[in-house]
Amino acid sequence: MHEMSIVQNLLDLIRQEMATHNVSTLHSVKIKHGKLTHVVPEALDFAWEALTRDTEFEGAGLETEEVPLVLKCGGCGREFTPEGLAAMISPCPYCEEQIGHELVSGRELHIEHIEAE
Repeated sequence: MHEMSIVQNLLDLIRQEMATHNVSTLHSVKIKHGKLTHVVPEALDFAWEALTRDTEFEGAGLETEEVPLVLKCGGCGREFTPEGLAAMISPCPYCEEQIGHELVSGRELHIEHIEAE
């Protein structure tokens, strides 16, 4: 379950940001994760609860948002969201080109915002 290591890294980043901004109480965190990161929100929630228990972050909320996979067609240049498991080799729904697509979104994994005081 790679969500445990993701949450551990997020907590390290949150501690650094809170120290930088001289705040001590974390209320909530919003995480954006792309479809290609294969993050399971329920597993992320579980890891968050387990790793914040009995810490200064216990009780802080975690919100997640999945960013869809979006490709830019290598043929016509239009953006589209492919379906299915073979998304990167999906034909463009506009011109049917199958190769040369550019990844626009779907690999993100970042903190969108931290609410703290």
